[in-house]
Amino acid sequence: MILKNTTITRGFILAGLMNASVLIFSRFFTNSTIPEFDPEVMSNFGLLMILIWGLAYISVARNYDKVKWLVGIFVIEKVIYGYIWINWMLNNSVSDVFEKDVMAGLYYSIYGINDWVFSIFFLWVFVQLAKGKKTV
Repeated sequence: MILKNTTITRGFILAGLMNASVLIFSRFFTNSTIPEFDPEVMSNFGLLMILIWGLAYISVARNYDKVKWLVGIFVIEKVIYGYIWINWMLNNSVSDVFEKDVMAGLYYSIYGINDWVFSIFFLWVFVQLAKGKKTV
């Protein structure tokens, strides 16, 4: 499957905007419920780093073909967050989060799905770049 350069660029931008949505869910880092339920990964510092990763995706959106190995790193990063989310979901109750704060509950419900979807997108782009396939 060949995707147009513009479609891939939009994918990188969308990935970045999805990460930036952490600002909404965390109410600009003032929502204490998100860090409360996973203080190791989802501290305010952790949420800030999620925003920074998003900015990194956007920064390469138009030049992703020049940074193949960085795209590979994006795959690894997304898989790690996806794994952390699955682990969290297996050992915690998202309904407990919803009871305390709806925005935090929504965040915990969807962030891992987002990470898995974009890990697949980044992997697809990385494989295409590794094969030397040109996009149009």
